[in-house]
This record gives sequence, C-alpha cells and structure tokens, in this order.
Amino acid sequence: MATYSLPDLPYDYAVLEPAITGEILELHHAKHHAAYVKGANDTLEQLAEVREKDGFTPTGLVGLEKTLAFNLSGHVLHTQFWSNLTPDGGDRPDGALGDAIAEHFGSFDAFQKQLTVATTSVQGSGWGVLAHEPVSGKLLIHQVYDHHGNVGVNTTPLLVFDAWEHAYYLQYRNVRPDYVQKLWSLINWADVAARYAAATGSAA
Repeated sequence: MATYSLPDLPYDYAVLEPAITGEILELHHAKHHAAYVKGANDTLEQLAEVREKDGFTPTGLVGLEKTLAFNLSGHVLHTQFWSNLTPDGGDRPDGALGDAIAEHFGSFDAFQKQLTVATTSVQGSGWGVLAHEPVSGKLLIHQVYDHHGNVGVNTTPLLVFDAWEHAYYLQYRNVRPDYVQKLWSLINWADVAARYAAATGSAA
C-alpha cells in the first residue's frame, strides 16, 4: 500500500485566475506534484527491497536517501503551498502572526520585500519560505534549493512560495518577479496563522 497520496486541492483549478491559470494549476498539481508522490512511494519500496536483501552499500544508500528527501520534501511543500493559497487571499495578517512579523522583520513591508527577494533570487529551482525557528522563537526566511537543503533543522514552514519554473513559466515566461508579486494577492493568512499557532503552541 502506498504511504503517500496526492491530496485534492481545496478549490477548483481555475479559481486562482488570473494570478495563476487553470492550465498551469492542473499541470502543477496533477502532473508535477503527483510525480513527487510517486517518487517518494517508489523510493520507500526500493529501500524496503534492499533492506530485506541486506544489500545496502554506502553509495547506494546515499542515492536512495537523497531521492527520498527530494520527492518527499516536494510532496510536503506542494501540499502546504495549495493550502497557503486562496482566491480570497491577500492583504496582510493581524493578531499574533501580524505582531510576530512586525517584531522579527521590523514591519510587514520589510518582511514582504525580504520574502519576495528570497523567492525571486533562488538560483535555479526552489522555494522562498517563511518559517518558525523553535530555539529562539524567531520567524526566519529561507531559500530552499530544489526541495530541500539550506534550511535550519527543526524549523517549521508557515508560508511557502514555489519558484520552480513549472509553477509559472507557461504564464509569466522568464519574469519570475511578476509571478511572485501575484502570489501576494492569493495568500491564505488564516492558514498561515493557524500554522504559526501550532508551531508556537498558542491558541489559533
């Protein structure tokens, strides 16, 4: 039995237009995200087969572990990405999340600029991520390359921006900044706030 499955979107494919076309969203979800789910499940099966045969070698195991991390992280990030977006999104958060953003970044505008630059300047494919770091309690912004790496261990993603070309290229071509700017109009701040509350152990 498969360990991971492709989640249904919380909205129809066309509902995020004009910021993201239905064609792009369907390809992104039904093809790209589905491929990461299959990749994670297939790699888990390969690990089980090799383990059963006691056939692990250092190089073989490293390859399988890296493949699992790539596909599983792709699945997790995309699952959150869909929930972080809503056709009724935009504006800015208030309450505990709004206060934390102001505290840790100086202002919402400063936070918005930093996450925008982080997302648009990821080299190659990757993500811009707002995360909670539990040791200091701070909010941090990460650049994720591909689907993993360059991220503080044990930080919790709260808001993720997909900067892979398959997320925008059919619509925005090579102008990633225009796509990222449109994402700000789709943010589901209620979802981000709920993730922040869960990460900090506070009431939503």
